[in-house]
Amino acid sequence: MYTDMFGKKRMKTALHVHTNRSDGGLSPQEALRYFKERGFDAVALTDHWVWHEGGEMDGVQILSGCEYNSPHGDTASGVFHILGIGAPCEPQVQDRADAQCYVDAIRQAGGIAILAHPAWSLNTVKQVKGLEGICGTEIYNTVSGVHASNRPDSSAIVDLLANAGLCFPLIAADDCHYYDNDAAVSYIMIDVSDGKTSQADLTQKIAQGAFYATQGPEIHLSVEGSKAVVRCSPAVKISFYSQTAWSADRNAYGDGMTQAQYQLKPFEKWIRAEVTDALGNRAWSNVISL
Repeated sequence: MYTDMFGKKRMKTALHVHTNRSDGGLSPQEALRYFKERGFDAVALTDHWVWHEGGEMDGVQILSGCEYNSPHGDTASGVFHILGIGAPCEPQVQDRADAQCYVDAIRQAGGIAILAHPAWSLNTVKQVKGLEGICGTEIYNTVSGVHASNRPDSSAIVDLLANAGLCFPLIAADDCHYYDNDAAVSYIMIDVSDGKTSQADLTQKIAQGAFYATQGPEIHLSVEGSKAVVRCSPAVKISFYSQTAWSADRNAYGDGMTQAQYQLKPFEKWIRAEVTDALGNRAWSNVISL
């Protein structure tokens, strides 16, 4: 458990983890031990088409999970990978070719559906808008930037979605398979200062965006009057993103910065922020609708 700069308790949580029950390199027990040794409080095991139930192992809370994916192929036709998190029973997916069926089955089972690595999949705004019931998307996917994969950063797609009125909670996740440089890198920090930490509680907090996404730095974005304000752990770059193409106060640079602000424009409908520390690690706020 981590205490943030405002005294709030947070759970370090990995939401996209593969094991040898599908195409991951470790057994479920080995994977949970790997994350425990690196300070994680909660882990969702999300093997392809193999559902893991929730529970607990050696102090690590296990969130139930599975990854439902359409076949690899032509991204112009639509390649979707959907995480099902927190369902108390296994989702019953009837059609392995229809992403909406994945989402519907997850919701019917009581879980939440998260769109995985939209940049890797080259998902378009039109494709995502065609899915009903998505409650979050990955803004960063570690494994999509190592080995045979590319496009780990989905920031541009997130911003296009926000321009279209879809301001999803933004998740950083590893999608780890190899357990070399693709694990325990990108994760979320869930606010549990209210003491509610059951699987149902954590799932609801994820859906509500009660977390920040990170590779280490702490980030907090707020709107105060006509300005967006970031407060963070020491950073060398603080960036604001909105529908504005250019603004002189878009980025702040310096050593050990812990705060920056951005003057909101009258026409802006949304704002989000990122911070980068001296080691190159990043953190991402959720999108705030204005």
